[in-house]
Amino acid sequence: MAASLAPVVPAGYRARPSQPDDVAAITALVAACEVDLFGRVESDAGHAHAVFARDGLDAGRDTVLVFGPGGEVVAWAWVNRRSEVYVHPAHRGRGLGSGLLAWIQRRARQAGTVTVAQQVPDSDTAAARLLGSAGFVVKARAWMLGIDTAGVTVAEVDGIAFRGYRTGDLRAAWQVTEDAFGDWKARRTPLREWAAGTVEQSAFAPGASAMAFDGDELVGALIALDVLGRGEGYVEYLAVASAYRGRGIARGLLRFCFAAFAEAGYGHCTLWTHTDTGALSLYERVGMSVERTASVYFKELGDNA
Repeated sequence: MAASLAPVVPAGYRARPSQPDDVAAITALVAACEVDLFGRVESDAGHAHAVFARDGLDAGRDTVLVFGPGGEVVAWAWVNRRSEVYVHPAHRGRGLGSGLLAWIQRRARQAGTVTVAQQVPDSDTAAARLLGSAGFVVKARAWMLGIDTAGVTVAEVDGIAFRGYRTGDLRAAWQVTEDAFGDWKARRTPLREWAAGTVEQSAFAPGASAMAFDGDELVGALIALDVLGRGEGYVEYLAVASAYRGRGIARGLLRFCFAAFAEAGYGHCTLWTHTDTGALSLYERVGMSVERTASVYFKELGDNA
């Protein structure tokens, strides 16, 4: 890593770019942070693998892994339009977070990025204060909703057939989700990156990943994951083709997913949504309720970033 881009870390710490071989150590770090913040582990190795698979991410320049005095991994950060910072609870309060946030801004500016974003749980007040002090502002809200799956039944929609995901659905499922999210996303996710974060994850749950068809045409897709074997499901993507909206297909996809998880013994299912999707009321109408909130922070980058 060029000296001009290296993050400033406290004495006794050292930093280098991360790489896919570091996934196990990164996953353990993320788990420690999640237990401290949420009381439980919520991510597996698929999270780090998906970061390394992001289109355009250069692991040698866009990621940083920090080691403590004993040689252990104590922090990880990456930036690729979005960004994340993880600092081990035992090493907070030493300037690692502020140093990595400053590095994120320098690297993003060097890469020609106009804005940088970071989503932070509202319960993480220390991170919120740090971002605010660095000039980041809240531009969107996010909600995690959940539902107990017991008793949920599959819904019928006239002219639409629902079934679980099959291998041959990959390209059509990617197409329908990217077309739907194109209404508000700044960029399309390439197929390789999309697959790495969905169907190629070890947690992918094909039986609960609902596909909606009008004849042979895929018109709606829901991608579901098994959350760390906790008996809990997670909805990663939900999309319906624009010409088919307003017919109850999204509700049908969700109920198919919830019923499939219930049949498999998964008693609860969650998902995240945010301001841009405008879908909060949909999820509440199918019986989901807000369990956690987060804020999406943005910063316009300039010469002083």
